[in-house]
Amino acid sequence: MSTLRTALLQSSGRPGDVSHNLEVLEGAARRAAASGADVLVSSELFLTGYAIGERLHDLAEPADGPSARAVARIAAEHGIAVLYGYPERAGEHVYNTAQLFGPDGERLAGYRKTHLYGDFEREWFTPGELPVVQAELGGLRIGVMICYDVEFPEEVRAHALAGTDLLLVPTAQLHPYEFVAESVVPVRAFESQLYIAYVNRVGPEGDFTFVGLSCLAGPDGVVRVRAGGAEELVYADADADVLKESRALNPYLADRRPELYGTLADRA
Repeated sequence: MSTLRTALLQSSGRPGDVSHNLEVLEGAARRAAASGADVLVSSELFLTGYAIGERLHDLAEPADGPSARAVARIAAEHGIAVLYGYPERAGEHVYNTAQLFGPDGERLAGYRKTHLYGDFEREWFTPGELPVVQAELGGLRIGVMICYDVEFPEEVRAHALAGTDLLLVPTAQLHPYEFVAESVVPVRAFESQLYIAYVNRVGPEGDFTFVGLSCLAGPDGVVRVRAGGAEELVYADADADVLKESRALNPYLADRRPELYGTLADRA
């Protein structure tokens, strides 16, 4: 079984300055790799910034655009997987996307946010339609979602049923909703028996104030590491042996009765 050392980059970078944010990402990748981390996770829309209005469309790039190639180089040069958030342009649509590159620089996954939060996101983004996106990394099955998505237990449970071991969640979580980071995320990890790396922006940005509190929560509901209210790089392990033991002890997934749940979806 495997242990995946996970680095959580709690940072907002410099909103609107892609070149600067790529430099921040590279510096974090260098430090994380030197500390033995296997994967670096940054925040929602880290590449461009979040509260930048129409510039989200101006700075949007395709999945294989120049910034993607820069991140691939960073991952390969430092031998660490990197997940970053950015606005993805695909034809006439722009998506709120998180993309994962492996330690060899190969693209492993791209996920488009399925649950858009508030009028701001609905104005600038098209919602994604694929709820479960996964990749294999270091002997664990990695899943990806973004911010508001993790507040929907159905989507996290879908990952659990698809075998996700570690769920990477770049986020832009706002004041006064600190309880999501503090309480909801550990509960999601416990009820669906997986690890969740929840990586937030921090500080004021436009009309928003991001609260930090990034964490890695385990399948036992215990938070392995918790960042504070400033920019920082923190680390914790996702341990497959702990997953195996916890899943053997916790009967949630085995005791499900899916034949009863169809009516819930029918009422949507």
